[in-house]
Amino acid sequence: MRIRWTPAAAADLQHLSDYLKDHHPHYRQPTLRRVYAAIQSLKEWPHRGRIGREEGTREILFPPLPYIAVYRVKEQSIEVLRIHHGAQDRP
Repeated sequence: MRIRWTPAAAADLQHLSDYLKDHHPHYRQPTLRRVYAAIQSLKEWPHRGRIGREEGTREILFPPLPYIAVYRVKEQSIEVLRIHHGAQDRP
């Protein structure tokens, strides 16, 4: 399977990176590596995340990190839709 990032998910990841760079630089690289590795693991286990809030989506958590990645499993790919902070208001 192939991982495909939507522009919104890529922007979320960049925002996360920028925030950590400015506020917690020592957590930036380990956090980004963990998020990226977990999303890459979906190639092997695409249904590993919980059922998402929106129909047809799934969500993967990164404990103890407060982030949630929303994704969709397609026939030939995993589509990463968004990355949210757990405290964010979201639909």
